[in-house]
Amino acid sequence: MENAKKLALHRKRRQFVEALFRSKMSLVGLAILVFFVLMAFVGPLLYDYDHQEYGAGGMLEPPSKAFLLGTDDLGRDVLGELIHGAKTSLIVGVLATFISMVIGTVIGISSGYFGGRTDAFLMRVTDAFLVLPWLPLMLVLAALLGSSLWNIVVVIGVTSWAGTARLARAQTLSVKERQFVERARSIGAGHVYIMRKKILPNVFPLIFSNTVLVSAVAILSETTLSFLGMGDVLRPSWGMMLHYAFEAGAVSVGAYWFFVPPGVCIILLVLGFAFLGHSFDEILNPALRRR
Repeated sequence: MENAKKLALHRKRRQFVEALFRSKMSLVGLAILVFFVLMAFVGPLLYDYDHQEYGAGGMLEPPSKAFLLGTDDLGRDVLGELIHGAKTSLIVGVLATFISMVIGTVIGISSGYFGGRTDAFLMRVTDAFLVLPWLPLMLVLAALLGSSLWNIVVVIGVTSWAGTARLARAQTLSVKERQFVERARSIGAGHVYIMRKKILPNVFPLIFSNTVLVSAVAILSETTLSFLGMGDVLRPSWGMMLHYAFEAGAVSVGAYWFFVPPGVCIILLVLGFAFLGHSFDEILNPALRRR
């Protein structure tokens, strides 16, 4: 029996990987993400840069041999700032998404499994987070907690879980009526065991595909907070680059090298997550796969 389960799991994994590499959209998304991961974690080792070192070049110098992407309003190398800012955006996106996924999964599965008053209460809380304007809520929380990197991660994580909770609840309502769940109840399995061992494995694939899409939202949220001046000034990020470019009037003076590169990087990274998330959704969702 155990060998049969292992073989079935291995077959599903192989089918998933094969479907992933057959999809052009997933390959493009994966290539974009691999590029930015290398840029974030290998780039700083190859390109030495100190974002607190001012005056390395002239103010708003255009691209040249010395500075391939020019300099900002403080004479700092834009290319160095771009490479080192990639790590901040990726860290915020991944960690905030993880917090969002954990909160949304716990609330969604608990709501769908227990039902009744528990379901009504948890869904009203979820509805409150869905209807609240997310930007003012994030700004208020960021102002209260402070604008450090970890506070921003927490703020984005606790304001973006509601969609995941709704998805987890909908799947749980379907899964909890299946025979293997009833069988586990009949032999005396506890609620926590059933939710963790029986329901979560069947709900997780769709939650995972949704989580990849949430990563794109988390990166955009970090960029928005940083652009509005709520980012961590001690860490370079693409959002802070756009904030400084706006303050320096880079658009009005035509210093395109200051604001275009971070903007393009943000768009490409979000597209990478979106492509990969939609591909996962098509592979893991039987209805979409048949269509």
